[in-house]
Amino acid sequence: MEDDSTAGTRRGSRSRILIIAAAGMAALAVLAIATLGNGTNPRRDNRAVIPAEPPAADTATPQASPRLSTASPIPRWEGPTVPPIDESLAQGSASAPVTIVEFGDFKCSECGTFARRIEPALRRRYIDTGIVRLFWRDFPAQGKESERAAIAARAADRQNAFWPFHDALYAEQSSGFTDDRLRAVAARVGLDVARFDADRRDPELRRAVEQDFAFAAQLGLPGTPAFLINGELFFGAQPLSKFVEAIEEARHG
Repeated sequence: MEDDSTAGTRRGSRSRILIIAAAGMAALAVLAIATLGNGTNPRRDNRAVIPAEPPAADTATPQASPRLSTASPIPRWEGPTVPPIDESLAQGSASAPVTIVEFGDFKCSECGTFARRIEPALRRRYIDTGIVRLFWRDFPAQGKESERAAIAARAADRQNAFWPFHDALYAEQSSGFTDDRLRAVAARVGLDVARFDADRRDPELRRAVEQDFAFAAQLGLPGTPAFLINGELFFGAQPLSKFVEAIEEARHG
């Protein structure tokens, strides 16, 4: 067992990691949320917007001197390109006032805890009632099986079954994600398994997963599960009460 000083040191280190990550993500996360909401994928530079010059005054008629704006130029954002997202990898109303982006890994035990114990409660209380829109992003940080499962879930999405497949994977994480296991899950949720196998071989799905992974890494996310709740970093499968607190703050703040 750890003594109190060792446990405290580890907690302190973890807190420092979260603080550093949150500080580095503050500006990036807001753009990520906005972009996810409309499905665009802009690439921006960091030059300020220069206001247009006012029209020249008519010299025949006395005119008041033009009033120059003293407002600061609007900065443009430069950072990781936000990958496009399939709308079917989202749950909830497009007009929801709170957006949650989840970066998850199907092998991550804490992600499984969130999927099995917390997400269903959030779905009933916030997603199904139009308050929260939840987006999924792949962050397969635990190796080949994580990546294989992420690609398989994208293949299930081609048959409009991402979320049933997502739930089935998290229901039995301990069985691993071999090809046979993934095919068995596909059959259980009613997929055309031959089509599922063909789609898993499509390089486009691998690229989509890799783009999400690179985006999460560039944002400096400390691990999984990680969430952006209206642009604020929220890390780990924390108790439901903590999610409720963060959502209510985002909703009314």
